[in-house]
Amino acid sequence: MIRFLALALLLAVACRWIFGKWPWEYLTAQSATDRALAQARATLDVPRHASEDEIRLAHRRIATINHPDKGGSAATLQEANAARDLLLDHISRTPTEPPQ
Repeated sequence: MIRFLALALLLAVACRWIFGKWPWEYLTAQSATDRALAQARATLDVPRHASEDEIRLAHRRIATINHPDKGGSAATLQEANAARDLLLDHISRTPTEPPQ
């Protein structure tokens, strides 16, 4: 029994070290909003705590590459626009930290 517990503890620590999450964190379901925000961040290739300026610069970069006038598709540009709008709306709704 002690060997089983030691092995389980070792596997949990290895999972945390390799993947950055504890094994039980994979069991919780992600909300639709969190999934949409993660997809928007992946579309614009911005980090989780990106500022408004970083989001706008990333959108401008993606829009320049995928603009229909330069051979890109309108659907990709629409996805980038929607991702930018979603992330900027999320930032504006998120309460800021109180001044220290």
